[in-house]
Amino acid sequence: MSNLQNHNFHSQIVDLLQSARQQVLRVVNKTMVVTYFEIGRKIVEEEQNGKERADYGKAVLKELSKVLTLEFGRGFSITNLKQMRVFYLTYQKGQTLSDELEKDKLQTLSMTFELSWSHYLTLMRMDNENERKFYEIESAKNNWSVRELKRQYDTALFTRLALSRDTEKVKELSIKGQILEKPKDAIKDPYILEFIGLPENTEYSESDLEQKIIDKLEHFLLELGTGFTFVARQKRISFDDKHFRVDLVFYNRILKSFVLIDLKIGELKHQDIGQMQMYVNYYDRKVRLKDENKTIGIVLCQNKSESVVEFTLPENNEQIFASRYKTVLPSKRELKLLITEKESQR
Repeated sequence: MSNLQNHNFHSQIVDLLQSARQQVLRVVNKTMVVTYFEIGRKIVEEEQNGKERADYGKAVLKELSKVLTLEFGRGFSITNLKQMRVFYLTYQKGQTLSDELEKDKLQTLSMTFELSWSHYLTLMRMDNENERKFYEIESAKNNWSVRELKRQYDTALFTRLALSRDTEKVKELSIKGQILEKPKDAIKDPYILEFIGLPENTEYSESDLEQKIIDKLEHFLLELGTGFTFVARQKRISFDDKHFRVDLVFYNRILKSFVLIDLKIGELKHQDIGQMQMYVNYYDRKVRLKDENKTIGIVLCQNKSESVVEFTLPENNEQIFASRYKTVLPSKRELKLLITEKESQR
């Protein structure tokens, strides 16, 4: 057997074992989450049998922690048991899991909980039920790590998406997650680019900003959202002996559209929107295929006037969008102000 054949053979075995290991980890994680849910249920049921619920509940947790720690070691502190209790109280609504558990054991619960215990610890801290459901769906759908989930929550992804939707569509976010049916569904305002490492109040060029985004392309794709793939940077467009360059070109597999992004430092000007309109027209007429949808253009700027955007773009615009970007993670107060500004200008 040649060295190449040996290498291929060994690689196949390694891939097989790695796949098996990942499968085992998924099963272990699911089993742990289901078990913690059931422990939480039993704690709640035991508390409800107590005469003085509050004091009785404390005593139940203290005694149970001692027994489980003695039997199984670390992982069953009073704090952890409280978290299991909260987990059950948070996710019991609408469930008849206890009855079903008697019938087909852990199968129903395993289908209900798709994430790791660390994910659920993060989700349980979200008071808004619609918001929590949205992040749970998106975490499972996009295979977010706990770190990615926390970042999306800290950058108020749910709220940023909800701004461009009516009440019915906001409710849909908590039932289905982010569904891309039209270009507007993919747009955020603002985009949070704290991962590129550029301070908020410092001088940098558009090429500096572009390079930082390319250096952190994986993070930028996460911020863009579902279905985006990178195509090119500084893509040249030429006609009549004139040459232009689109800063960044992406393709969205779900919308079946090219997505062109131009980066602008400072205040958005109407000429910036006109330039993007030219890029979009070129792609629609010269690049996109017959079975692809119209090209989407996004101008990312530090600041903008909604009136300039409104009166520069045609009515019923579905292709060109102007969004702000922030190079540092805004505080909750700053995000709230950005959101309030957006709502007041609608």
